[in-house]
Amino acid sequence: MAGALAAIVGYASTFTLVLAALTAAGASPQQAGSGLMSVCIAMGILNIVVSARLRVPVSFAWTTPGMAFLLTVGEPVGGFPAVAGAFLVAAVLIFLTGLIKPLARLMAAIPAPIANAMLAGMLLTLCLAPITAVAEMPLLALPVLLAWVIALRFARRYAVPIAVLVTGVLLASTTNLPPGALDGSWPALVPVMPVFTLDAIIRIGLPIYVVTMASQNLPGLAVMQANGFVLSPAPLFVATGLASAATAFFGGHATNLAAITAAICAGPEAHPDKAKRWPAPIATGATYLLLAPGASLAAAFIAASPPLLIQAVAGLALLSSLTGALAGALAHEETRLPAIFTFVTTASGITIIGVGAPFWGLVGGIGMLVLLRFGLKPTDQGRGS
Repeated sequence: MAGALAAIVGYASTFTLVLAALTAAGASPQQAGSGLMSVCIAMGILNIVVSARLRVPVSFAWTTPGMAFLLTVGEPVGGFPAVAGAFLVAAVLIFLTGLIKPLARLMAAIPAPIANAMLAGMLLTLCLAPITAVAEMPLLALPVLLAWVIALRFARRYAVPIAVLVTGVLLASTTNLPPGALDGSWPALVPVMPVFTLDAIIRIGLPIYVVTMASQNLPGLAVMQANGFVLSPAPLFVATGLASAATAFFGGHATNLAAITAAICAGPEAHPDKAKRWPAPIATGATYLLLAPGASLAAAFIAASPPLLIQAVAGLALLSSLTGALAGALAHEETRLPAIFTFVTTASGITIIGVGAPFWGLVGGIGMLVLLRFGLKPTDQGRGS
């Protein structure tokens, strides 16, 4: 249930952004559908294969910040084939990052309190969604919240699945698809031969690589670390680089480590025992593979559903992860101020030079931590600041 919820939340919250960004970059409706379908297939395969191989709940998603950036760029010289070429360049750079192991290890060496604080900042907005939903759509959101609270009292482990079930019943009974929503052919993989232009590489390829690494892969590693899973990042970057390169030939954008949805699969709501959480991403992958060929139906149904209600269910599922992240971030007095600075910066949602708030929260928190510890003797560092 946790894995399926992670896929539904990830798909429902940003698939419209993906389609809009690809269309704005010059893709035809068929090419945009192909890009979405190819990335769903890539994410499905990665989630299933990697989690089953490592027995660790590592999950993968598409680059939402990268698509948000692409939406602002517009169609480059050379049209959508040049965009596909830029996607391929970004994929090769991610692949090379995995091969340069010192760089990959550096990205994994994030202090635990800072990692927890960044995770908490990323989760805060989504965890506020249940309360916001109750205020804006009480007839739909209040039954979901009450079902979760009552289940939390009598069947704690099944509280989130029961909330998901209630949400599904409400959506099925209240959502009406608009006329003609399912007209047209189903998505199909449409090959796109990449064209390499300096304009597209500089304006699209390089920024998407930076944004994906800074706003997706780094937070993804931090989420796993905050939940007690230390990963070797190099093989993961190699795998996502290869997957992103394959999807580029069908108009698909980059695939990367999941961040927020990763907390659903790696957190305690997936399973109380850490060692038994790895099947959750497998369920995520299977759900993505089911969504891929039925993208038209899924897109029409989810687009007609209140997005805030879907976010509210995800927020309920992530409350335990938020609690654990805040506890880990504030556990040690000497790191509390840097951790709080990371938390508020990440929660602010700022974007500077196309890079999202999690990266700046990470940079600010580590920078403050280094500054406060600079020049102190080892015996002084444990006394706080």
